[in-house]
Amino acid sequence: QVQLVESGGGLVQAGDSLRLSCSASGRTFSSYDMCWFRQDPGKDRVFVAQINFAGSSTDYTNSVKGRFTISRPNYKNTVYLQMNNLKPEDTAVYYCAARQSGTGNYNYWGKGTLVTVSS
Repeated sequence: QVQLVESGGGLVQAGDSLRLSCSASGRTFSSYDMCWFRQDPGKDRVFVAQINFAGSSTDYTNSVKGRFTISRPNYKNTVYLQMNNLKPEDTAVYYCAARQSGTGNYNYWGKGTLVTVSS
């Protein structure tokens, strides 16, 4: 069982940076792939970035490549999403998710943190 808590959201201006954090409970955190999704009001939740259980592989949606970085220090049960050069279209609720490595769906979710980017 994994419990996830996101933090770090807020109101920023276009071009600013934010770092989101996802703190995970559970002793087997190191065996979980981690992911960030985001959701605009009235729209589906969409994939943003993913990092594997070992931290050796990452993937990003095209719209954030070169601006966002997902990371997971080995010594902390935390996953970060560093977001640089933010744009108004990045405005959304950001959710952290986890899955046991090797399984299909992300089945553990946090409650989300709101990021608002003004133009």
